[in-house]
Amino acid sequence: MKITSVETFILHVPVTRQGIADSTHRLTHWGVPGVIIRTDESLSGFGYTGTHAHLATDRLITQFIDESYAPLLIGSDPLEVRSLWGKLLHHPPLQWVGRAGISHLALSAVDIALWDLKAKAAQVPLWKLLGGSGEKKIRAYNTDGGWLNWSVDQLVADAKTLVDSGYRGVKIKVGTGRVHEDLQRAHAVREAIGSGIDLMVDANGRWLFPDAFDFCRRAADLHLKWLEEPIWYDDVEGHSQLAARGGVPIALGEQLYTVDHFKQFLAAGAVDFVQPDAVRLAGITEWLLVADLAFAYRKPVVPHIGDMAQVHLHLAIAHPSCDLLEYIPWLKDCFEEPAAVSEGYFATPWQPGAGSTIRPLAFDRYRVG
Repeated sequence: MKITSVETFILHVPVTRQGIADSTHRLTHWGVPGVIIRTDESLSGFGYTGTHAHLATDRLITQFIDESYAPLLIGSDPLEVRSLWGKLLHHPPLQWVGRAGISHLALSAVDIALWDLKAKAAQVPLWKLLGGSGEKKIRAYNTDGGWLNWSVDQLVADAKTLVDSGYRGVKIKVGTGRVHEDLQRAHAVREAIGSGIDLMVDANGRWLFPDAFDFCRRAADLHLKWLEEPIWYDDVEGHSQLAARGGVPIALGEQLYTVDHFKQFLAAGAVDFVQPDAVRLAGITEWLLVADLAFAYRKPVVPHIGDMAQVHLHLAIAHPSCDLLEYIPWLKDCFEEPAAVSEGYFATPWQPGAGSTIRPLAFDRYRVG
């Protein structure tokens, strides 16, 4: 089998209620810059990354694929996924201009497409190709009811609705700039959902250390499952201090782009819940490296779902460190087999591939480039 063409695309898909906000930004759409890798045996692999739907930067990602990766892929055997990943990652001119950021997002899309092809060629879902069991059930927690632009009443109503529908975990955003207000919002949700439901909070790197430590000190009675990205993403020492002294488990990973970044946090004891994202890392290949590293430290892996759970559901089923996965339904209409949750658990996907095959209707509705 040989690669015959590499076709890029960009989708911009509307988010919940036409607009959400966390501590760093507001969004009306989720971006899906991606690639279709076609072969001489009529098989196609679909891969993509996830962005804030900024067309100019999305085009930088697809341009990188078109002009830098495609010439290295044409004529190659797509089943040699790990070899191709190494070839693209370490190609000297490309390595010189980027070992994270745009080049990594572009490589993530390519790598996911190659794994999708490999599983389709084997006629099995990716989780089975990676050695997982269809009997494993992945518990879901929901993030799509906890945005900072929600009023407290709406926050509480959404949390109750999610719990009533079967979710045993909900996540809300913090980082308003006023710690007391963040605590009030979290307390309102905890009171509404009761003590038996997991409650997570996510600051998206907004706080300086004193505010993060103050929040942790005053949040003891909330019994939080974790505090996510409390301070600047690259601050290993600060996260290590919070993990040791704050009394609240620390989760992070969506802003870490390489296995080496994760190694620094794990070695420093700076993270309790590891959140690698295959569309921020260089795809499935590097995600597996991070998950194996976390397993060596006996840390749970709870993937961040920049892909909106499609690929990560396969990875969670396959990897022994995973039993919990985030869910946001923004892209559910885009895929042939969308990730779905019932009574708090993900349905097991059974179609061959990585769950990344996009429906033609999604191109008709959401394609912008």
